[in-house]
Amino acid sequence: MRWLDSYPKEVKVFLLASLVNATGSALMWPLTTMYVFDELGRTMANAGFVILIQSLGGIFGQLLGGSLYHRVGVKKLIIGSLALNALGLFALPWISAYWVIFICAMGWIGLFSSLSLPAIQAFIGFRFAERRGELFNIIYVANNIGVAIGTALSGFLADFSYHLSFILNGVTSVGFAIFFWYYLSRLEPEQGEVHLTKRQTETGGASVWALLGNTRLYLFMSLGVLFLLFGNSIWNTGVSPYIISEGMEKRMYGLLWTLNGVLIFVGQPFTTWIKRTMARTSNAQMTASAVFYGMAYLVMITMYNYPGMVLAMVLATFGEMLISPATPAFISEHAGRAAPFYIGVSGGIGAIGRVIGPYAMGVMYDKQGLIPVAWLATAMAAVAVVGFLLHAALNRHREVKEYGIDG
Repeated sequence: MRWLDSYPKEVKVFLLASLVNATGSALMWPLTTMYVFDELGRTMANAGFVILIQSLGGIFGQLLGGSLYHRVGVKKLIIGSLALNALGLFALPWISAYWVIFICAMGWIGLFSSLSLPAIQAFIGFRFAERRGELFNIIYVANNIGVAIGTALSGFLADFSYHLSFILNGVTSVGFAIFFWYYLSRLEPEQGEVHLTKRQTETGGASVWALLGNTRLYLFMSLGVLFLLFGNSIWNTGVSPYIISEGMEKRMYGLLWTLNGVLIFVGQPFTTWIKRTMARTSNAQMTASAVFYGMAYLVMITMYNYPGMVLAMVLATFGEMLISPATPAFISEHAGRAAPFYIGVSGGIGAIGRVIGPYAMGVMYDKQGLIPVAWLATAMAAVAVVGFLLHAALNRHREVKEYGIDG
């Protein structure tokens, strides 16, 4: 861990808080499909619909989070969204018997769990501008160490109590909110926020439409992420029910995600080598990511067993490691003070893949099984490659002004 020595104490504390929060989140999210399918006795199409509603909430959360950053302020936005997310999580064990209310609660959780994401990423970009590229990757690694811990526990918790995972997730969300309240209270406003000028505040909607018009900056990149997230739905609405249907223990599914989290940590030298040799720019890293995802799904098709799923998870994890830090880093480097807005818009568009994917794959799995779902995921990865190549071509020789508007 010597590589952490060069960072100030506040970064190390931030990493620890992110790790704990990610651990709590990982106790729940891999089990949502299992909970609906196994505990509530619903079909995979129903499970996909629940994830669809949760993802719709996430889309609105991303869009609102990016738009409200300068208007509400980073402190109120992050702390408020985390607290409201915890409220929804605490309520789940008591309302899950009421199907419609349960669906609404999942939409609530999706909204407020995503509302803070653009604010946190933009805060990192503004607060640590000189080293933000490194920090996006380090925080991503810390979060996924938390995912490794949380998913290792999630399978065991599913055998014991699904409801306990909801409660523990809510507790970590409250803890993260308390951390940000203490952390942000010690900073001067200008250290974490970049305020809009009077002219931009007055223009309101016109300024937003001008930003949205700069499609070269975000659109094709966001569409590429959308297709990757669509394809990645196979783990929840393909692999998860397959493991249950084959009579495997639920912890076998949790172990796949544990492998994901561990590999994100120990596989850093490999992805660092890729970035230094074959994918030196963030655009190239996005394209390489889609290639790895496509290879993962092809392995799942050809092997069609648990060892094949393990190898597929390895390849998909390398794809995830390449793209997750690349997209916020690209926006932070090119969008200036409009970075929170574009991070929110990009995240919202990409999250549409989480809306369409689970439901479409859930219906397909119910009718045809895992293999057709895996072919669909492969096709989505191929389309993502095209999107990222278009994004790279359009941004090769462009300049972005202070607020992300072409000159």
